[in-house]
Parts: sequence; C-alpha cells; structure tokens
Amino acid sequence: MHDKTTDTIQTAAQKALAINLDELRYGTIVEIGAGQEVARHFFSAGAAAGTVAKTMSAYDMQFSDEIYGKVGRYVSHERVEQMLDHEYGLLVSRLGESRGEQTTFFTYASTVAAKSFNSDSHCHGHVGMRFQLHPNAAHSTIYFHVRMMDDDNQGQCEALGVMGTNIIHGVFNHLHDNLNAPKAFIQRLLDSLDSDRLEIDFIQFAGYGFEQVENRLMNLYLIRSWCTRSVMFDANGQSIIPTSVMRKSPIMIIRGSFKPPTKVHVDMFESGLNTFARNSGVQPEDIVSLAEITMTELGGESSDGDAEFLARVDLLNALGHSVLISDYFRYFRLRSWLRRFTSEPLAITLSVLDFHTLFNQAYYEGLEGGILEGMGKLFQDNTQVYVYPSIIDNRIVTLDNVQVDSSQRYLLKYLVDNNLLLDCPYISEENLPISARRTAEMIEAGKGGWEENVPQSVKERIISQNLFGYCAED
Repeated sequence: MHDKTTDTIQTAAQKALAINLDELRYGTIVEIGAGQEVARHFFSAGAAAGTVAKTMSAYDMQFSDEIYGKVGRYVSHERVEQMLDHEYGLLVSRLGESRGEQTTFFTYASTVAAKSFNSDSHCHGHVGMRFQLHPNAAHSTIYFHVRMMDDDNQGQCEALGVMGTNIIHGVFNHLHDNLNAPKAFIQRLLDSLDSDRLEIDFIQFAGYGFEQVENRLMNLYLIRSWCTRSVMFDANGQSIIPTSVMRKSPIMIIRGSFKPPTKVHVDMFESGLNTFARNSGVQPEDIVSLAEITMTELGGESSDGDAEFLARVDLLNALGHSVLISDYFRYFRLRSWLRRFTSEPLAITLSVLDFHTLFNQAYYEGLEGGILEGMGKLFQDNTQVYVYPSIIDNRIVTLDNVQVDSSQRYLLKYLVDNNLLLDCPYISEENLPISARRTAEMIEAGKGGWEENVPQSVKERIISQNLFGYCAED
C-alpha cells in the first residue's frame, strides 16, 4: 500500500546547502512558535546569503497583529495565509525590479503551538510556502497542517526544522517538471524523520500550475507515503483538517466499503444516529457523523483505483456525508485516533456481517492480551459499538441472535450487559438483504436490478459517470 522510496536520502543540512548554492532561489523564512529551526538549518549549512533575504519570528501577539493584521486564532490557516501574503508581497515589491529576472522568489511561513513546559495542549501547526518555479512566474502556494508527537519542545522544534527544510528543497527539486502530479514531492516531506515524530494530515496545492491537481488525491497520497494515517473530506468533497471538524464533539462513524453506497447504508446511518442521540452525554445537534473507508478497502494505487476512490467520496458526499479515509484497520486503533480530538462519547456502527471480524482471534494477533486486550482498548472512555441487523441464511440476524465461537459467548454477553455493544434497530426490513458487493457485481456484469439497491442520487451518478464498470446498453 505504502510506497516510500528507498533512494538515498539527503540530510536536512545537505538539502539546505544545495538550496543555498542555487543562485536562482531567494526568499524569506518566517516562523512563529517552535523557534526558528528552518532558518537555522539554512544558516548552519553555510552560504545562506545566497538564499535568505530575511528571517523573522513575531512571537508577541501585538507585534504579530501589527505586522499581519488581526486574526481569530493565531495558530490557524488564516494566520499563515496572512503571513504569506505580507511577506511574499514585500519580497517581490522590494526585490522584484532589481533581481526578478534572474530569481525565483519564495516565502516559507509557519505558525505553531509546540509543547510548553506548563501545558499538555494539542501540539500542531499550520505551514505554508509561496513560490515561483521560474523567474517572473505567477506564484504558487502549498499549505500543510502538521501534528507534532515528540514529548518535549526541543524534539518538536527539531522535527519541524527538518520538515520545513524538506518542503523548501522539495518544491525546487520535485515539482519543477511535475506540477500536475506532485507525488514525488509528498514522498520526500518526512525525509530523515521517524513517522512517530511528526504527522502531516492535510495538504493543499493552489495557484499557478496547480489548477489540474486533485487535492483529494494528494491528501490520499499522504497516507500512502506514511505522512499520516488518516485524512478527511467534508460533505462538499473538500479536503479538511480532522481537528477542525471533530474537536470536542461526540462522533459516530460507520465503516464500510461503500462500493457503492446502498439503501442499507442510508438506514444504518439513520439508525446509528438515532441510537447515539439517546446517549445521555450526547446532544443531537453536536454529533459529527462520518463515513469511513479503510485503505485496505481502497486497494492498490492506480489511475483506475484513484478514479474509484474519488467516485466513492463523491457518492457519499451526494448523500450528505463527510468522509474519513484511514489506515486503522483495527477498531481499537481507530478509537485511539479519535481520542486525539475529543473526550466526548464515541460510537462505531457496523453491520452484523462484519461481526466476525470484531470477534476474530486472528484480528488481534500481536497483542499480548489477544482479543481481551483489543476489546479493553476499544471499549473505554465512553465508546460504544452499534450492530445493525442483516439477512443471513434467510433470517434476520441481530445482536440478540448472532452466533460467535463458544469460547467467546461470555465475552459477548459481558459487552452487551454493560451497554458496550448495542443492538441497532433496522429501519427497513426490505433493505436488509442488500449487499454492496453483490450490487457492484451486478453493475459490472451489466445485470439489471441493482438500481433498486441504491438511493436515487447514487443511481443517477453511477449511470451518468459510468462508475464501477457501468456501461449503458447500445
């Protein structure tokens, strides 16, 4: 799934020196929070006068406001945009006439909330780079959201310094001839960094040369390149930062292939939300509901796979759902990730057809405590799993009559008795036999009848866009 290349990786010092010796590149580096580690790499490498026009760090809020303008949140996309607008504008206005013909200008900006000696608050930051790819070109911009996982300020600062140097070097070495498919650039973002130190969970390409870039695919590639384990898209299909949606909210997730989304998926969402809303700690208007697709369900990377991924996101959006793509195959890993953003109640809704996974011993291989440890990690901190019925062997199977291995019967009873596993009442009995897999097979085989299995909006898009192998009859 992941395709991190095994090429020889240059250190941050080597990358900084290479840029410093490149007479074409000249710009400003402005950093707020976590020191000035990116600038330090360029100064330490030597020959920084060839690259750095200015560095600055406006830590004081009043100073920052005077320079960049007022802002609601200082560590935000809005603030980094203000920084880029101001600093890049100054750079071009002051130096454009004197050296614009032989220089590609850039501005690197970051605003970060790093680890504090007296706080355990969320450590994250917004980063951006505005640049030209050749002299006198219109500018392009790339935005990032990062999470820092080092447990001390020094480590977080160091990691940000390496990442920022990778960004600047990557822009000028991996995008020049590949503007419309900048995957090579993404692959190099965390060079020289362990994946447990820093995570990039959002990327956005904008401006000159990036008009044809599909930002949803670029965010998916963050997962494929080990930059993050999950990315999110809102109900309008836009890439978003997970914390911007889930922070301090009760969350309900439905995991599925959604290939395609069917009427039974619609019913599961409705029933799951109804069940979740009855939780004493939940206000219905505060619920964040998500459709989640795991990377194992997306399959390998290819143009066909990319098109199918976008199709599934579009179809779920058409039904009004935000979409989470994750690399958390195990449910307890997903729960742990969600707990980064909220202490409110969590619910995972699944079909009884997926019950065999939850109670499969092999699913918990590698855990010292096996299935008991896995269940303990899943069902904590006010987390529940809702089980939606299905038709199996011509009978309705629910949580009340589902069969598990005899050795697990008392475990199942314990979870049910303690309201950790809850039965999710079906909405429509006639929809229960619907299978997304069989529906997809019918579409690909050109068999009729699949149209009755999906919502009208999904049917229309499958036909109009020839999705999942659909081909209209001549």
